[in-house]
Parts: sequence; structure tokens; C-alpha cells
Amino acid sequence: MLLPTTIVGSYPQPDWLIDRSKLSKRPPPRIRAQELWHIDPQWLEEAQDDATLIAIRDQERAGIDIITDGEMRRESYSNRFATALEGVDIDNPAVVPSRSGNPDLVPRVIGKIRRKHAVELRDIQFLRKNTDKRIKITVPGPFTMSIQAKDFYYNDEAAVAMDYAAAVNEEIKDLFAAGADIVQIDEPYMQARPDQARAYGVEAINRAVEGVKGTTGVHLCFGYAALVKNKPAGYSFLPELERCNVDQISIETAQPVLDFKILEQLPSKTMVIGVIDLNDMTIETPDVVAERIRRIFPFVPPKRVVVAPDCGMKYLPRDVAFGKLQAMVEGTRRVRTELS
Repeated sequence: MLLPTTIVGSYPQPDWLIDRSKLSKRPPPRIRAQELWHIDPQWLEEAQDDATLIAIRDQERAGIDIITDGEMRRESYSNRFATALEGVDIDNPAVVPSRSGNPDLVPRVIGKIRRKHAVELRDIQFLRKNTDKRIKITVPGPFTMSIQAKDFYYNDEAAVAMDYAAAVNEEIKDLFAAGADIVQIDEPYMQARPDQARAYGVEAINRAVEGVKGTTGVHLCFGYAALVKNKPAGYSFLPELERCNVDQISIETAQPVLDFKILEQLPSKTMVIGVIDLNDMTIETPDVVAERIRRIFPFVPPKRVVVAPDCGMKYLPRDVAFGKLQAMVEGTRRVRTELS
């Protein structure tokens, strides 16, 4: 399909499921944050299933081509997987600076990092069972998880990232075996820590997808729009991803008004282009979406473009998120018609 549409990963969680007020007043949790859930633990999985069905049906009703589970079971994009690994202590967290420089509670790495068991396997099985469309699921990236932890064991930044990558690799293989069409690796900290990313970030991604058979991607962003209002017009780390062994690169272009010329340095990659500004509660018109899509064509041909919001929609009101998806689908349809 020309210009397939998708979401980056998350969709708004219902107010009856999670305390959205608490969620919006704190940084995305790196350790567990069970206090965010409104539902008693004995009923939580069932409630998360119901919320996942809502996210799936909203995407289908909006006309999205590649569906995710909306990340309804996650307190943040990364902590569900990162806190399930061997070698990390989540009960006695350490403090590191967040992307914004504020203190952030993170897991302590106290032993060799290993995956103890599949973490998102049931998530992808549930998603596959409940839609006939193509499906995508996201996993936190090894580089980002290594930055979102405090090492007390390895004394080697690259070694930490590579063991996280080995754990991610096992998870990705299980996700494809269970029916995933696309697995996306979330690596926002590559943009936030470009010098470290240049030192070992691409190698960590390549280890994460080693031996994987299926379409893979990497998502880079400047942070959730609800938490980061002023975004630069350029990525500090992006062309370097031409060397990574993934098929797709997912980036923001709407809120930061990205200079697309840099994308000429990624000639082998399909570009997942953010055309929905998640900082603006006004729902874009299809014409606005169409124009944002057209802007990329001088630099990336339509056959290598996927259309998406800038980032996860977790912090948006549900009615705004749904309206933006409808506008995105209609704007994309108009551009497809022009191209055909």
C-alpha cells in the first residue's frame, strides 16, 4: 500500500483505567508506578484487555492501516519491559538526571542483564486475535534503557547496552513468532545523548535485531509533547542510523517543523513521518495533513513513506486523539489520490 498509516505506539488510556492526572504531573516512570492504576490488581489484566479493545477499535474506525495495542498495559513506553529483566533492582532505585535535567528514579543494575521470560508475548497475541489488519508492537531500545538505569555492576556503558540488546533480541524474535508484522524499537535517548549514541548506539540496535526475520524500525523523538513544548528543527543523531540494520526510521516532523534535507542521508530506510502535532489540541484539517506529507517528497519518494503522528498519543484526550487520526487518514487518502 502507498503511504500506509499507523500510530507510533501509544493511544490515550481511559480515565477509568489509569490516573491520568497523576500521569501528567510526573515524568514517565522508569521503575514501577502501580499507584497510577485505578483497578484492583486482581482485575487489572482484564481491564487492560478491555482498554486494548477500545484502542484497536478506535484505530480501525479511524481507518488506520497498521494497528498497535495502544500500549494500554504500560505505565510508560519503557518501564514494563525494563523492570522485568534479571540483573536490575527496582525496589531500591537510583537517581539520575532526566532528559530535562531533573532528578529521575531509575533501576539499579546490580548483575548481568538477562531476559527472564517473554514480557509482551501475551500483548501481541491479544492484538493478533482481535484485528485482521497488519499489526505493530513496540519495545524499548537497549541504548535508551541503558541510559534510564544506573550501573553498579558492569562499569562499562557499552557492555550494559549490549546486554540490554540481547534481551530485546530475544523478545523481538518471540513477537514475530506470535504474529507481529512490524516491531518498533523506541530509542528517544539517542537524540538526547548523541555522543554516547555515536559511540555504541548503532551497534546496540544491530545486536537487538541480529537474526530477526521481519520488518523492524527505530523511533526517535524529542519527548512527549505534553512534557516537552519547545523542540528543535533538527535531530542531533539521525543520519548515523543509515548504518543500523532496521527497515524503518520513525521521526517527528510536525511539532518541530523538521528540515527534511537531512533525510537524504538515509537512502535505504523507509521513513515513518510524524504529520500530527501532539502539542496542539486543535485537530488538524485533512488539508494540513496532506501538505505536511507533500513536504517530504522532494527528499524521500512516496514508496518509502509511512504516515503517523509525531510520537505516542498517550497524553492526549481521547476525542482529540481520535479526531487527529481521522484527519490523518483523510489527508493521506487525498495525497494517495493525487499520486495515483
